[in-house]
Amino acid sequence: MNDLKVVFMGTPDFSVPVLEMLIKNTNVLGVVTQPDKPVGRTGKISISPVKELALSYNIKVFQPERIKNDYKDILDLNPDIIITCAYGQMIPMEVLDFPRLGCINVHASLLPYHRGGAPIHRAIINGDSKSGITIMYMGAGMDSGDIISQREVDILDSDTAESLFDKLSILGSELLKDTLPSIIEGTNDRIKQDETKATYSYNIKPEDEIIDFNKTKREVFNQIRGLNSWPVAYTYLDGKRLKVWLARIGDSNKDGEIGEIINIYKDGIGIKTLDGEIVLTLIQPEGKKKMNVLDYLNGLGEKKKELIGKRVG
Repeated sequence: MNDLKVVFMGTPDFSVPVLEMLIKNTNVLGVVTQPDKPVGRTGKISISPVKELALSYNIKVFQPERIKNDYKDILDLNPDIIITCAYGQMIPMEVLDFPRLGCINVHASLLPYHRGGAPIHRAIINGDSKSGITIMYMGAGMDSGDIISQREVDILDSDTAESLFDKLSILGSELLKDTLPSIIEGTNDRIKQDETKATYSYNIKPEDEIIDFNKTKREVFNQIRGLNSWPVAYTYLDGKRLKVWLARIGDSNKDGEIGEIINIYKDGIGIKTLDGEIVLTLIQPEGKKKMNVLDYLNGLGEKKKELIGKRVG
């Protein structure tokens, strides 16, 4: 594969293991990533993890504001194949149709389920028991191209979006490495997706971050895990935002109104849900760093007793 001429398109940390594998095993002619952007209060310019890796290997980097209007430099490289992984823009057909081996995508779900930009978050939030990686040909529709290969992983109760990101990013690089030889040789599968089974996992919106304790304890538990470590689920306590990083499903059936703090444990705060209790264990009060609930309660001293009966949300 070392003589395979590749252009890679990707942006976040998730894409880095795939690019690293390609650098070691193919001839990466160039990397396409999202434009640099200012972050934080200072407005310091931040470059993408993919750009950082590419520059460390002296690989050409392209950062079109809108790739649909600015792709000539990419085609001038004359790649055999274009490989994308969490790039972040829709790619025009002029680019998709150009390479002799096509354009393929490394997608973090078992397509046709969870097409779209937030498949990892949504898989956990939805309570899925499995996720995985799909290597697919790219087409005009969003994540609707023919499937080449897939590999699955279990989603555990201990998983968060962050831990599943890590698992799938490594799995993506491994599956792509195993799949590329068949693409080069023309012996790979090309399986049409079943459109009747397609589901969509659109990017997380601000309203998705707010915890709704009117849901079941399992649903709240999944939401908290599915938004850790970005953008993080939150509620309000005493009118101040309280981010919730981790929680566990409680056993208490104590009476109370939904959203009411019904129990104080050594490791958490029990809140009434539709069908029981969710126990918040790792939180971040407004203006403070994240902390174990034990430390938070110790900071309250005797006032922690006053939490019982308070409403959150």
